Amino acid sequence: MDVIFGLIPGMILLGLAGVLIFFWAVRNGQYEDMEGPAHRILNDDDMDKMGGPERKP
Repeated sequence: MDVIFGLIPGMILLGLAGVLIFFWAVRNGQYEDMEGPAHRILNDDDMDKMGGPERKP
């Protein structure tokens, strides 16, 4: 029973740290462009890196 008096403040501190890290990430723009990387991987030009034919704009 004495262990629970140490675990509860620890859980509260870890939860508070998680919330603060989440708000820091939101404020720094980590969640602004959720679609960009998903579309960018579809346009990956592996042939250019492997020495294949290059596309001309």
